[in-house]
Amino acid sequence: TDAIALAEEIRKGEPLITASCKEHIIHLVRRLQEKLEEKEDHKFYLFKVLRAHILPLTNVAFNKSGSRFITGSYDRTCKVWDTASGEELCTLEGHGNVVYAIAFNNPYGDKIATGSFDKTCKLWSTETGKCYHTFRGHSAEIVCLSFNLQSTLVATGSMDTTAKLWDIEKGEEVVTLSGHSAEIIALSFNTTGDRIITGSFDHKVAVWDVGTGRMLHTLIGHRGEISSAQFNWDCSLIVTGSMDKTCMLWNAMTGTHIATLTGHSDEILDVCFDYAGQRIATASADGSARVYNAETKECVAKLEGHGGEISKVCFHPKGNRILTASSDKTARLWDAATGHCLQILEGHTDEIFSCAFNYKGDIIITGSKDNTCRIWH
Repeated sequence: TDAIALAEEIRKGEPLITASCKEHIIHLVRRLQEKLEEKEDHKFYLFKVLRAHILPLTNVAFNKSGSRFITGSYDRTCKVWDTASGEELCTLEGHGNVVYAIAFNNPYGDKIATGSFDKTCKLWSTETGKCYHTFRGHSAEIVCLSFNLQSTLVATGSMDTTAKLWDIEKGEEVVTLSGHSAEIIALSFNTTGDRIITGSFDHKVAVWDVGTGRMLHTLIGHRGEISSAQFNWDCSLIVTGSMDKTCMLWNAMTGTHIATLTGHSDEILDVCFDYAGQRIATASADGSARVYNAETKECVAKLEGHGGEISKVCFHPKGNRILTASSDKTARLWDAATGHCLQILEGHTDEIFSCAFNYKGDIIITGSKDNTCRIWH
């Protein structure tokens, strides 16, 4: 792209950007171009094995910079780790049952939310490990949670068929999202924070207005439990994955069905957009992952090679690589454009159910049923 022409186009469309900013925008666009052109031959090597918990892990998550990550476990705790050293910084204790869902309030990273089978969600200080609030109100296990990007709310999804929004500052429930007829196992805020989607075992995905708690749309079409649901970055699209072996694309504003992405021969266990929202990756129980173009809806790459189901898929922040985690005890790194396998991360002795990149994309963490977490540089 011509950086100067693009900067001019951005300036015309955005009244807050004055003529004096133009040089700076050209500079930023060129830096972005340079970054995307960097040749990436980064090989990841095992840096550390963390025998993190005495019982299996449930989840792992990075803060935005990747300087810290957290692990949740069946041992009823969440642990905070320093990525550079692999040292345990603190243990968040207090839940009466499995800590299943965990998250940082990225991009800030100063707070952690934990959702538990004890039906509560707790909010913690990343720095001190102090518990700010315990959110009570669900009548069954909490299985998913998410902060909004503005870090004012945390949403929890439960086996009790409802989702709840909680005020982080006040420590109070804001609203209950009721309407599903089965467990809610996926939820996701859009980037602007005015909408949230919930995916349920009732085969439906609901779009809610965050301010009022009103259900705006029900996305009906899947013939199996929803496994995953996500907005793209500009909040225009929603992608949903289901046990019915398909992935569906929806208009986020109107709730209308745009396309069904087919090709997998077994349940879809995870779906995600790349950061630009131009591509969709799917992970399936058939042992393969696929990449689709969000605009043309074409399957542009098939990632084949795992010897077991793939439970997790994520894009490298640059979008040129894909990471998958499988029950075959390996994680794999793939070229997003060609589908070629670039690297196999081996060493876990049981299935890997969680994997993540840091924002820079030079560190990977994998969480396994072997009770360990591995850091790869």
